[in-house]
Amino acid sequence: MDRRAVAVGDLERRIGHTFGDRKLLEQALTHASVGDGAKKTADNEVLEFIGDRVLGLLAAEALAERFPKAKEGELAPRLNALVSRETCARVARAAEMGPALRLSASSSKIGGRETDSILAGAAEALMAALYRDGGLETARRVFLDLWSGEFDKAGEGKPRDPKTALQEWAQAQGKPLPTYAVKDRKGPDHAPVFTVQVTVAGVDPVYAEGRSRQEAEKAAAKALLEREGAGV
Repeated sequence: MDRRAVAVGDLERRIGHTFGDRKLLEQALTHASVGDGAKKTADNEVLEFIGDRVLGLLAAEALAERFPKAKEGELAPRLNALVSRETCARVARAAEMGPALRLSASSSKIGGRETDSILAGAAEALMAALYRDGGLETARRVFLDLWSGEFDKAGEGKPRDPKTALQEWAQAQGKPLPTYAVKDRKGPDHAPVFTVQVTVAGVDPVYAEGRSRQEAEKAAAKALLEREGAGV
């Protein structure tokens, strides 16, 4: 038995799931660099796409259970942290996925088994494969196990400022990004006061003042979040 086959078996034991569909597992572990042309091997790009959505659902569900009183604006940065490329790559390393991957000779030679983008994509693809092979409950069990050490780190994630929090809130609502416009500037040059309007599609705009445009934009973003019940 070759070393990769041993690594694949070890991975299954670590995650506690033996795949009924071996082709599905192989696809999840196969990077796009393998094969070319009409005979190109099925790679993990589609599973990566599906796995991103599976991860988003499982992470959102787990965060809602852990922080039942948190507002949406507080959960969004934690969710983003849990499903980020850096987090998925860390999870893949902890699960020792690298040796189990199928890469082209050139990708393997330049260290692809330790590349964040390749490892993160494989972690997402694996979650999709688990969902397809064993159902949502299997995917949930493995997610809670593999990502268990990431929840405290995600809990540390705070919005950088109210503008970031508003952007994440708007995205979570399926809305376009907020827009800001200076509506007034008064006072002397050495002590100006800016009035800024922030607009998010589908909700009434909010106005706020500040001693600089940036300060006024932050104040407006914070006011809109608080009005919508998603304060920072």
